[in-house]
Parts: sequence; C-alpha cells; structure tokens
Amino acid sequence: MRRKSKRRRWLEPQSSISPRLYLALTLSSFALLLAVWSLLTYGGIVDKLFLPSPSKIVESGITLFTEFDFIQDILATVYRVLVGFVLAFLAGSALGVLIGTYKALEAFFEPMISFVRYMPVSAFIPLFILWIGVGDVEKISVIFFGSLFSIVLMTAVEVGGVRRELLEASYTLGSSPLGVLRSVILPASLPGMMEIARLVLGWAWTYIIVAELVAASTGIGHVIIESQRMLRTSNIIYGILTIGVLGLITDLILKRAIRGMFPWNYGR
Repeated sequence: MRRKSKRRRWLEPQSSISPRLYLALTLSSFALLLAVWSLLTYGGIVDKLFLPSPSKIVESGITLFTEFDFIQDILATVYRVLVGFVLAFLAGSALGVLIGTYKALEAFFEPMISFVRYMPVSAFIPLFILWIGVGDVEKISVIFFGSLFSIVLMTAVEVGGVRRELLEASYTLGSSPLGVLRSVILPASLPGMMEIARLVLGWAWTYIIVAELVAASTGIGHVIIESQRMLRTSNIIYGILTIGVLGLITDLILKRAIRGMFPWNYGR
C-alpha cells in the first residue's frame, strides 16, 4: 500500500517529483516533438519547402556558422537583448518599488503607464528609427521600451502585496519610513521581483526579432528576414530555434541564480 501511494503521489496537486523523473519527462517532451517533426518531413506529409527535415536544419546551421559567420549575429542579438533588458529592469524595478510603496506616486504614474503598456512596441519602431537611427541604440530601445512598463506594474503589485503586519511590526520597533522600505519592503519583495525579471526576459527575446526585422544588418532577426527573401526555410527555422535555445539558457541561468540568492523561498 505504501508503494502504491508513493507511485501516485505525483498526481497530487503541487506535489514534488524526483529530479530523475523531472529530467525524464523534460527529455520526453523534446523527443516527442522531434518524432512528430520527423514523421511529417521524412514521411513526405509536408513539403520540404514549408518544413525542412531535422537533418536539413542541422546542415543549414553548419552552413550558417562556417560560411556566413552566424556567431557574430548571435553575439549582436545577445548584446542587444541583455543591455536593453538590464536597463529596463533597473529603471522599472526602481519606479515599481516607489509606485507600490507610495500611493501618491501610484496615482500619478500607474494610469499613464497602464495606458502606454497596451501600445504595441512594434508600432514605435518607425519613430525610433526617425529619432535614433538604425544602429544598436535603436534595437536596444525597442527591448527597453517593450520590457519597461510591464516590469514597473508587476513590481508595483509585488511590493504592494507585502503584508501590512510586517510594516506595523517594523514601525513598532522604531523604524523610520525609509527604514521600513529598506529593511522590510525590499527584502520581502526581492524574490518576486527576480521572478518578474525572469518572466519579462522571455518577452525581451521576442521583441528583439521585431527590432531586427527592420533596418538591421546584423543579428538573428536579420538572418531570418534575409532567408525569407531567398526562400531558405531551413535557415529561418534554425534562426528561430537559436532564439529558443538562447532564451532557454538565459532562463535556466537566471532560475539557478534566483534559487541561489533566495534559498529560503524555494524550500521545496
């Protein structure tokens, strides 16, 4: 009976599973995707012009690296994403903490930020090109603009959710308003703010493609749009997969860093 209950424990809501099972399920999801892809392409179900086979994608990747210096495009894209995101996180977190802490600032900033947040970042690219030009600063600005407002609002919600009892206890012990912000609000909010950073970083990887599809001479987005013009579907898919891999790597790094910085918040 004990063995049976242990086997079925993974069916319980939010119940933890062994690292080995977790890894096996993760690998199986990718294996299933590869199997379906192979069936569609090697089986001739889908024309190779629209969906090349996995082996053709690998060949295209080798060609991009050996003949077209694809590594430079990757480095250009990574640089733009990280610089734009880090700047947005620093500015957005600071403003979000202030908005979540002080109601007067919330009344002043939040309606305007909520309004701007619903404007598509791609619609501002012509203006950024007009104002800034077509260099890296324009691409970084797209990432910054696309990430900033979500970070501000989500951080404000996280800060506003700090329990009132903690603030009152700090005041009872003689803390000043600034001391409460420094010693209570920030420590309580930091784990959630870092999870917000992890979430928005994923969005930043999608914004960079939009930025590099227009007026770019380097970057993965540039490779994708040039491949589309030449009907090189395999290069397009390889570029998309490269973005996915880079996003997954940065997500895993940030996830590991968060768990290292706040181990008490991830006891499970």
